[in-house]
Amino acid sequence: MKNEKTVEEAFNQLIEGYLSSNHRKKVDVIQKAYNFALNAHKDEVRPSGEPYMLHPIAVATIVSQEMGLGSTSICSALLHDVLENTDYTIDDIQNIFGSKIAQIVDGLTKISGGIFGDKASTQAENFKKLLLTMSEDIRVILIKICDRLDNMRHLDRESEGKRCKIAGETLYIYAPLANRLGLNSIKIELEDLSFKYEHPEEYAAIEKKLAHTREQRETLFADFTTPIREALDRMGTNYQIKARIKSPYSIWNKMQKKHVSFDEIYDILAVRIIFTPQKAEEEVNECFNIYVALCKLYKSHPDRLRDWLSHPKANGYQALHVTLMSNMGQWIEVQIRSQKMDEIAEQGFAAHWKYKTGTDTEKVAEDELNGWLQTIKEILDDPQPDAMDFLDAIKLNLFASEIFVFSPKGEIITMPAGCTALDFAFQIHTFLGTHCIGAKVNHKLVPLSHVLKGGDQVEIITSNSQHVHHEWVNFVTTAKAKNKIQALLRKRERDEAKLGEDTLRQWLEQKDMALTTSVLDKLTEYHQAKTHDRLLLDIAHGNVKLDDKLLNAILYGRNGNKGEQGNKKGWRRFIPFVKEKGKKVKNSALLIVGKDFDKNQTITINEENIDRYLFPQCCRPIPGDNILAYVNKHNQIEIHQRSCSEAQRLQSSFGTDIMAAKWNMGSDRTFKASIEMRGIDRKGITKDVSIIISDTFDVDIKNLTINTNDGIFTCHVELLVANNVVTEKIIRQLTAINGMQSVHRS
Repeated sequence: MKNEKTVEEAFNQLIEGYLSSNHRKKVDVIQKAYNFALNAHKDEVRPSGEPYMLHPIAVATIVSQEMGLGSTSICSALLHDVLENTDYTIDDIQNIFGSKIAQIVDGLTKISGGIFGDKASTQAENFKKLLLTMSEDIRVILIKICDRLDNMRHLDRESEGKRCKIAGETLYIYAPLANRLGLNSIKIELEDLSFKYEHPEEYAAIEKKLAHTREQRETLFADFTTPIREALDRMGTNYQIKARIKSPYSIWNKMQKKHVSFDEIYDILAVRIIFTPQKAEEEVNECFNIYVALCKLYKSHPDRLRDWLSHPKANGYQALHVTLMSNMGQWIEVQIRSQKMDEIAEQGFAAHWKYKTGTDTEKVAEDELNGWLQTIKEILDDPQPDAMDFLDAIKLNLFASEIFVFSPKGEIITMPAGCTALDFAFQIHTFLGTHCIGAKVNHKLVPLSHVLKGGDQVEIITSNSQHVHHEWVNFVTTAKAKNKIQALLRKRERDEAKLGEDTLRQWLEQKDMALTTSVLDKLTEYHQAKTHDRLLLDIAHGNVKLDDKLLNAILYGRNGNKGEQGNKKGWRRFIPFVKEKGKKVKNSALLIVGKDFDKNQTITINEENIDRYLFPQCCRPIPGDNILAYVNKHNQIEIHQRSCSEAQRLQSSFGTDIMAAKWNMGSDRTFKASIEMRGIDRKGITKDVSIIISDTFDVDIKNLTINTNDGIFTCHVELLVANNVVTEKIIRQLTAINGMQSVHRS
């Protein structure tokens, strides 16, 4: 009875929020969808023991109140799990609710199943289907993002292994996807929730520091905005001023990238001016009028003016950003936007539809969205054979910020920041990219790899004799260019593999043998080739000799693979601890890996079974680091730091193979840790460094490299430490050295 009342109250709140919106009030169809879903899910419960129906209601509430969508989307959200969890069919949905709701529900349900094959990533398969359905109706992906947000809000009820998978996938895919669609508030919440579960200690530390410095920020905000309020009042502007506080994830991300402490993040506070224009058509002019008034009060940063009014971002974002020097000597960013711009900034294209009037600005925003969807379609038409490559190609478009460049005729082309001249060529036309030999940027000849800047004018130079090269993949940055290049290379490789197949078949016929799958399997294993095609390519290129050794491998199945299985190109296995001669160390556990620690589904790792485990050099984890484990296709377990970029890729694409892991901090092994230092060079700084490491902490130095150049001191040191607690203490002491500017673990 209590559960029924809870569900009913949640639904009533949904209806109240919907009735307060400016949508047409189609309560009857929403009530019908609710009754249908309630009956379908009547016997289901969530992991917490709550009625399952609370989840679709919560998703529908986010759709309605946080994204601003209408009755069709609300009904689809209420019904989104019916097909997957119950015996109802899509025909039932269509007969009762019509084709549009049925199409959206079907699109949401189809985000499961296989596309890349049995051994590929379920997450990548799901994401590809998500993009396929998105091209039919953008509301499919908007509702899916709401579904993910509700899951993240209740992630604490899941097992540790599942939390690890969902949080990593959210940060890698769903947060940037929300950002690309202009859902700023949802994007920030997804990032912070992922950060909270991925790095709970760091999240708690930043939250504590934000709370500790709140009073200081409030004083700064009040002092800074008082003259602004007086100026806007004199202008007769209808406005509100808000403080925008940088999110914990954004702060942590900047700390990691810049190798700085919390106290060195100077843009935690920003000011947002939101005004209601007297005339809708004058809102851009009013933004600039406010900008002029601000510049009379404070000095502006000459390089930090961002005009997103004349050229909105691809997700529809419009605002004018200016950075001003406060009277306390601190740079503060001010964002100037109208009420309409603010809603679009927070709700993305969902709010954009609300204001759709057919103006040039709205048409540009809609064209940008359609252009992005078209790029996604092109990638889907010729997908990467590898699930990880596919996700990486999509993410190139999701994460990139934007610049504006000009064609020779003066047309504005929106490109991702960091793009090259070759990216620009493929953006214009595949033929231009394929036959590109160079470019003129601002009338000067540059190579294909030249990185473009905002405002550049670009002219592409082509030649019919030019063809795609393998090295092009290494410097293009857009998903469209990378996908087209790889597609052309794969076509060329297929032709070359056919030539290698014919060569091998003829050689086998001379030996009275036939070319079979079994023969290809043996030769692929013998030469450690990834696939049959890779082997045939090597034969075509002459890298594989058709000789007696090859014949023995076929006849007797001899395996010449003396290397370690499962090692990836670019890193090798290393034993994480240091073995010291003449010193006996007890065989204690190094770490514990498991699907669910609460249920004691764990494995203990020690020296006896260390060979099954890989500690990659991409992040070189040591005790105390926040880690996870990944079971690779060779049934070996890789240990990564959670903050490692490779770990984030694995979480998003192979979440079902991810396990939670934690160190045994009582192990008496020592581990290698590397520290980078940079500061002002002076006499005795090296001595200060060695005293702290060797005398204060009694830590052995395995390697020390020092460079000085133009008064700048840089140092790289490798230490033998018990855990990262010791490493952090050393870093804090080194940071306090006179003249030291930055110290961080590398």
